[in-house]
Amino acid sequence: MATATREALPSGAVAKRVAELRAQAESDPRGAREEAWRWIGELGRRAATDRAAALEDLQAMFLCGRPASVEGQTEGILVTWTMQPLADQVIGRITNAWMPWLGKKFDPERARGVNTLTGSARWPAKLLWPLYRTEPAPLGRSAFEFETYVEPGRLDRSVDVLVIDYARVKTNPALLIRQIRDELVEIVPGANLGKMLVNLPRRSEPFPALYFALKSDI
Repeated sequence: MATATREALPSGAVAKRVAELRAQAESDPRGAREEAWRWIGELGRRAATDRAAALEDLQAMFLCGRPASVEGQTEGILVTWTMQPLADQVIGRITNAWMPWLGKKFDPERARGVNTLTGSARWPAKLLWPLYRTEPAPLGRSAFEFETYVEPGRLDRSVDVLVIDYARVKTNPALLIRQIRDELVEIVPGANLGKMLVNLPRRSEPFPALYFALKSDI
């Protein structure tokens, strides 16, 4: 059962800006969404030159979140990797050159959804997971279904999140995909910040791999 949304924000400069954007959203929801989206993108670019400060602000923003409420197709961006500085640089160069992930599509009535990929992802996915089949979709391919529900964040117990759970869908590949737990929070309506957590053997807590963002209709 979903827990109650926490409305009180933490203190600090990031929380103050989130509060201002939410006040703006009451009269100008699209403007607030676009401003929040630009802010998230700026933090992602800043991570390339000032990683520690950018990650600190992204974490502060995440802690200001409330469970995302999204429906239909979203636009997605990979904000920044969060594994280890050198690893982030190496993987970041690869994903900057080729990023097949376009976003996620949500069906809140069924508490399910699916990822949206470019058409070019079809054959790389087949090489990684020979027995798994992606499906044609209007924007390219769809793959890796998930279930959704609300509960406190696994690593951030003070904030309620929309969990994007791949492990519950047994048709997902066991290699990597079913190890992923995404957590999504709304900053303002239509602008959502997410964390990708990866469950690893012999670790009691999941490993934070990256921040991503989803833009949805309002």
